[in-house]
Amino acid sequence: MLVVAALGGNALLKRGEPLTAQAQRANVKRAAAALAAIVRAGHRLVVTHGNGPQVGLLALQGASYNPDEVYPLDVLGAETEGMIGYMIEQELENALDHDRPVATLLTQVLVDHRDPAFGKPTKFVGPVYEREEAQARAKAAGWAIAADGTKWRRVVASPAPLDIPDLHVLKLLLEQGVIVICAGGGGIPVVQRDDGSLVGVEAVIDKDAASALLARKLEADALLLLTDVDGVYRDFGTQAAARLPHLTLAEAEALDVPAGSMGPKVHAGRDFALCGGIAGIGRLEDALAILSGEAGTQIKGM
Repeated sequence: MLVVAALGGNALLKRGEPLTAQAQRANVKRAAAALAAIVRAGHRLVVTHGNGPQVGLLALQGASYNPDEVYPLDVLGAETEGMIGYMIEQELENALDHDRPVATLLTQVLVDHRDPAFGKPTKFVGPVYEREEAQARAKAAGWAIAADGTKWRRVVASPAPLDIPDLHVLKLLLEQGVIVICAGGGGIPVVQRDDGSLVGVEAVIDKDAASALLARKLEADALLLLTDVDGVYRDFGTQAAARLPHLTLAEAEALDVPAGSMGPKVHAGRDFALCGGIAGIGRLEDALAILSGEAGTQIKGM
């Protein structure tokens, strides 16, 4: 099977941990062990990952140096894709005893400059703040902010991914047996000019939506959306909460899930399953068991 595994932000940084290279490295090492189990079971693998905290941190670092020379979000996305991809690549090579090739590919993802998301920022990036500090930073830097639980964070535009211009390169690598790490942070957002050329834009694409698009384009057999929760729940957060081992397309469509957490994963899983593949949602450490239906939540079209 060809498996696309999308690592959630908590695969790189657990809740409450400092955004340090050491903390990320330790978490990536654990993620690599789970990913290696998929490969050892005989499956081909493509890995994607989030980058919200990292891209926000780079933006803050740039602003503290010289606010007038802050790099745009597409450039910061490319930087984080390289940084995180390097860590995953190295730890996955180590976990597999260097017995097969692993490569990271900076991946452009096409969006529409007319997407209404550019007028309504919703994607969280960077660290959390108390409301007063968030408001002060937003006023100084021209940010949009929104509540993230009891804290506040910067939000940026998150347009829908439409196409992957680098898809032919990805396919060439897969044909040669390479494990590919790509579309990190949803990919580098680009738009197409009238003359056909591409240019980056200020946005961060939803990683789950981009991963579903990638899985469809590659005609993958399975899409794993991996996080720190053991599956999709009905009545989550209540005494009646119950994990749902399986969802049909209709059930996934009708399910009421939080837009800021499990919602994007359920929607992405349903979009992929519409094409006939298997979508699995659950904990990173259960990746192989989710694939076999023994853990997490599976969404199937049939």
